[in-house]
Amino acid sequence: MPTNAVNLTEKEYLLPGNRVCPGCALSLAYRHILKALEGQVIVTVPASCLTVLHGMYPVTSVSVPCVNTPFASTGASATGLVAGLKALGRENLPVLASAGDGGTHDIGIQALSGATERQGNFIYICYDNEGYMNTGNQRSGSTPLGAISGTTPILGKQQNPKDMTAIMEAHGIPYVAAANAAYPLDLYDKVRKARGIKGTRFMHVFTPCPPGWRFPFSDTIRIGELAVQTGWNILYEVENGDFRLTSASESIALKGHLRPVRDFLMEQGRFKNLTEAQIEELQERVNARWQHCLDRAAKQ
Repeated sequence: MPTNAVNLTEKEYLLPGNRVCPGCALSLAYRHILKALEGQVIVTVPASCLTVLHGMYPVTSVSVPCVNTPFASTGASATGLVAGLKALGRENLPVLASAGDGGTHDIGIQALSGATERQGNFIYICYDNEGYMNTGNQRSGSTPLGAISGTTPILGKQQNPKDMTAIMEAHGIPYVAAANAAYPLDLYDKVRKARGIKGTRFMHVFTPCPPGWRFPFSDTIRIGELAVQTGWNILYEVENGDFRLTSASESIALKGHLRPVRDFLMEQGRFKNLTEAQIEELQERVNARWQHCLDRAAKQ
């Protein structure tokens, strides 16, 4: 049964007071991730917005243990924590590795791929705000074509992003999912499901960033919803090879059509210099990916 506002776990593990930006989608996502794990977890994170959220020792707004690890080694850190818990006879305590797109798509991809190939028993969640937001919004391997960033300030990025969920699925792991902070109950249910699966579980969580993407702090949820409504972000899960659209993406597939991707792009200052040719290219990319997902879902 899908989770709703009535049966959502009430206990909070992300407490009031932290140092994230107003309107931060990560804090909303992380709140529901910890709820889904019922606070029974050891977290490991690299330098990132999540380290800012956790705060500095001995003051933190999060009531779960956290290991801060170097930028490139989140996957290796998770492997070590799993091994340590096994030695202590506490293998049932979940290990959560969580990093941004910079620490997942780029700097941490080698350690993550190695840990995954070794079939490490942990959950890995990439919260994707499409840039290195903690250090000034430099472009990452997840930054979209045409997006203005600290390192692509005039013309915007000139390359399309890599598809990290497809890369992780290619490792043959038992569970891969794509979620969105604007749909926290869908995220909650996916983390709950991942918790009950053994092996490496990978989740990609779309997290709109008001200062980096240049939209009002109050519009985080609206931007996240627009991403799904236009197909920029697709909600799905792949369990043991079986593909399924979820939440709003499933509803769109059943009842309607995607909105033009222009509706999502024009709400953000980072796309102010997009050319019509780039918008058309982005729309074609969204259409192709959406059709691919529809085709996969139809085969199940």
